[in-house]
Amino acid sequence: MSGATLDRGLNTFREQMDAPTASFFSSCVNCGMCAEACLFYTETVDPKYTPINKLEPMRRVWEQEYTLWGRLKAALGLTKPVTDELLEEWETLIYDACTLCGRCSMVCPVGNDISYMIRKARESFVAAGYAPEGMKAASRRAVTIGSPMGVKYPALAAQIKHIEADTGLTIPVDVEGADYMALLSSMEIMNFPEYIEALARIFNQAGVTWTIASEAFEATNSGIQIGSSDIARELVSRVVNAAEKLKVKNVISPECGHAYFAVRWEGPNLIGRPYQFKVVHILELLEELRASGRIKTEGMDDTRLTFHDPCQIVRKGGVLEPPRNLLKQVASNFVDMADAREMNWCCGGGGGVSANERADELRIKVFARKKSQLDELNVDTLVTACANCRLILEEGLEEYHVELPVVGLTEMLAEHLVEDK
Repeated sequence: MSGATLDRGLNTFREQMDAPTASFFSSCVNCGMCAEACLFYTETVDPKYTPINKLEPMRRVWEQEYTLWGRLKAALGLTKPVTDELLEEWETLIYDACTLCGRCSMVCPVGNDISYMIRKARESFVAAGYAPEGMKAASRRAVTIGSPMGVKYPALAAQIKHIEADTGLTIPVDVEGADYMALLSSMEIMNFPEYIEALARIFNQAGVTWTIASEAFEATNSGIQIGSSDIARELVSRVVNAAEKLKVKNVISPECGHAYFAVRWEGPNLIGRPYQFKVVHILELLEELRASGRIKTEGMDDTRLTFHDPCQIVRKGGVLEPPRNLLKQVASNFVDMADAREMNWCCGGGGGVSANERADELRIKVFARKKSQLDELNVDTLVTACANCRLILEEGLEEYHVELPVVGLTEMLAEHLVEDK
């Protein structure tokens, strides 16, 4: 790595050193409570996976350049500078062993938002040229093709054609003035197209006017995951431009955690202005339709089932009760996990970890935490509301030889709709 590239990384560290970050480093009491909240630590018992430790390069820059004591120690040669070697060593910790789930931030006794700092640290690692190849490739595809999985509109159009033929319903595309513009993740298009069918059936019954934008249907934001604000801004801008071009009133974030975080919470700050539309998660909209009586269901699933709370939707997004209200509408034997809602354990694949093949072995190892949660409940079905979580849960259960179906909540609700006679 060239010295110029390292300098770019160090300059980015300096740029990321805002007041919250400085106060977080200043107030950290090294209590270690964040370790017990991180599945990468609890399942390996390796101190290097302690969340605050993953920020060592950033902490070192802060101390050496922004504190009197740190500058003094650096001048006396008592601390080591941030070098290429240090960044290369820590890159695996910051990308392989953190899903940006935010659980560590929930338990910090002084309120430090560690996942916020990890996100900022990744910005500097990318600037210095350090990021997993899988995440780099996904980001390139997102920018050049429009999807991290390389899914182009013709693939979506083919799925729409099949669904319309099977259901007799029309899935609107590029319709101006609709109440809602639905975003999709590539995983829903390629792995779970039943989600698109579920939207069509639910919205048809509820009388919702909606559309999909052919120019910006992808919700996943690889820029948030890899830590590049430039990429994140570009991807959010595409959604904003399409929504404003079609003059829609709302944009629906799909069953995808980081998509929701990116377009709803990060988006306005990234583009530097408020939206001309409102962003809602699909579960928020479904709950609104349910509460107003616009969704009519029949029959109850009596199997014992539980719900996996996607971190970015529930813990960071605050969508806690809608999934439970919706489940109780169609399931008579729903049980919560011991650590549910905002304290639920991550699936292990968020934050771009699922796109990082190098992390696969570690990711499967830490899935033991989710398996132990499920073992305690002895359920027959696992429901979730994030396509990435769904894939990771399915893969983890298979690796641990657990036969347990994983279903999406939106599709489950659609299966119980009262059909027109």
